[in-house]
Amino acid sequence: MTIQSHSAQAEFSIKKILPILLAVATGMFLVILDSTVMNVAVPKLVRTFDTNLGIIQWVITAYTLALSAVIPLAGWFSDRFSAKRVFLASIVLFVLASLLCTLAQTPEQLIAFRILQGLGGGMVAPIGIATTFRVSPPDKRGSVMGILGIPMLLAPILGPVLSGWLIEYINWHWIFLINLPVGIFAFWMAKKYLPASKPVHELKLDVPGMFLAPIAFASLVFSVHQAGDKGWSNEWTLATLGIGVVALLLFIWNELKQKQPLLELRTFRSPAFTHGIILAWMNQIALFGSLLLFPLYLQQVKGLSPLEAGLYVIPQAILSTIGINIGGKLFDKYGVRPVAFVGITSLACALFALTQITADTSPFYIMCSFAFVGLGQGLTMMQINTHVLKSAPKELVSRVTPITASAQQIMSSFGITITTAYLSRQMRDLPIQHSVEQLGRAFGHTFWITLSFSLVALVLSLFLRKPLVLQKKAP
Repeated sequence: MTIQSHSAQAEFSIKKILPILLAVATGMFLVILDSTVMNVAVPKLVRTFDTNLGIIQWVITAYTLALSAVIPLAGWFSDRFSAKRVFLASIVLFVLASLLCTLAQTPEQLIAFRILQGLGGGMVAPIGIATTFRVSPPDKRGSVMGILGIPMLLAPILGPVLSGWLIEYINWHWIFLINLPVGIFAFWMAKKYLPASKPVHELKLDVPGMFLAPIAFASLVFSVHQAGDKGWSNEWTLATLGIGVVALLLFIWNELKQKQPLLELRTFRSPAFTHGIILAWMNQIALFGSLLLFPLYLQQVKGLSPLEAGLYVIPQAILSTIGINIGGKLFDKYGVRPVAFVGITSLACALFALTQITADTSPFYIMCSFAFVGLGQGLTMMQINTHVLKSAPKELVSRVTPITASAQQIMSSFGITITTAYLSRQMRDLPIQHSVEQLGRAFGHTFWITLSFSLVALVLSLFLRKPLVLQKKAP
């Protein structure tokens, strides 16, 4: 009787928070959709603005860097002004910046407006995840976070297909205009269903941390980009790398001595948290570094249209959906280690298969490889993130989610920068009159980079353990 009542209570709790989950998921869908449509649009933007891949790559990288710059502020802003207000304001700024992107006349203007987009969308995910984690029943967090992962899977299905169709049959401006109706709906859902919270007015803003974090992260990503383009001995590479390292060390020192830091770095004292987040970083570099290569390969090597390239990645998104639904349930039942190991194994095997691609590789081989990348994505992304959050004290979740969210954006920036820089260098080394076969081999060689990160993640997954969470006892 007790067991049945407990089960009914847990089920009731999930039904009760479902409107909140849908509100958060809609906001996250808006931001993630914009990221996925850009991947297919890159070749078209290169031709439209008569520039090169290295410049247009910054349309994506600048966006993710802007996200990472504002994400550390999410915890402070949500505590100071209430999570609901900041969530709504972020959506408004994101939509307005999307409209500005449609007016861009040069690559530099588009990059600037994409930075505004990133500043608007950066707080949506950490605030949404923290809100969801707080209202979730403790024994159902794996399944609940799996529900929250749905927009991470729907967006990759709809984004490339929608982007391909809009670019091919209308124009590139519509990949940003589509954010307007989605944004209005996300704003309405959040305003109606997100729970209100009381702001804490006495909180102080960590001003040094607010400036040091973006300087550190932007400098490090830029140095990696310069290294791929100009080499590690280049003066700009060394200068920005030095600035990034110094700023990062100052940021860490500042955060550890602050009573109310932007990022609660003290959580790294938990071995389970540190191990889990390093694993997440390796997995994210491997994953996001690969995702941009898919549409580039399909359009530049296979000669597909943007719409056809979008259709090719549908199997990837379908297996991602299956993976995240199964993964959430397995996480609740067996813990993170078996789920993460199977997921990263799927990712690593698929990336190894992609190292063998050429211009003549069959469509079936390509789609199967993409699909198993998707399965690995579905089994690992939200499950590892949930494991990391469970490793931190519950009262610090609002300050821990900015760490995980900003780290994801930074690592995705690193992944994109490393792979595009390496690919650009491979393409520059080709003869002027190179064949499609030579270009195909350049893509295959680039997948070795992402494969190496996935193998590191695979080894780390073997040592995952259930976290021992130190929480304050209720009086």
